[in-house]
Amino acid sequence: MRQDHRLRPLPSRYFAANAVCLELSLAAIDLLAWTRVLLLDGELAAAEPKKLRYRLLHVAARLTRGGRRLRLRIPATWPWRNELATAFHRLATLPVPPADQQTH
Repeated sequence: MRQDHRLRPLPSRYFAANAVCLELSLAAIDLLAWTRVLLLDGELAAAEPKKLRYRLLHVAARLTRGGRRLRLRIPATWPWRNELATAFHRLATLPVPPADQQTH
């Protein structure tokens, strides 16, 4: 197994705390996988988690609200500005599932 994907030592000596940590880790992996499938294309759609963290998740962008709209403010010098803006645009245009298909 590659070093990027292995599970680090568990943070606690208590089972319940480690179970929560594991569930959060699994949720993060799922979110990255769905992000790659639904929101990204090209090189980033096939990128490893380390590259995605460096290129997309470490940006000093801000979400602002005004005039009933959400705006993503990305620094003009960020090299992957267009890719991140495209991903947020795709996220905003995803269809909402019907109420009878949503899970609670």
